[in-house]
Amino acid sequence: MKNKEIVGLSDQELVEKIKEGKAGLNKMTLNHAVSPVENPAQIRLNRRNIARLKTEENKRKKASNK
Repeated sequence: MKNKEIVGLSDQELVEKIKEGKAGLNKMTLNHAVSPVENPAQIRLNRRNIARLKTEENKRKKASNK
């Protein structure tokens, strides 16, 4: 997901995307522990996407506090 797409999300959609991403990452890492994942780089991409979403969430929280 690109940053432009993330900025366009509403606050509720942002929270939902974070929850979905975390669940997917957890599932992917557990599957990878049992048997190798086809594309292990996908785990890193998923982790970075969650970080982008959380960064935007924190920016919005800081902006609303000011």
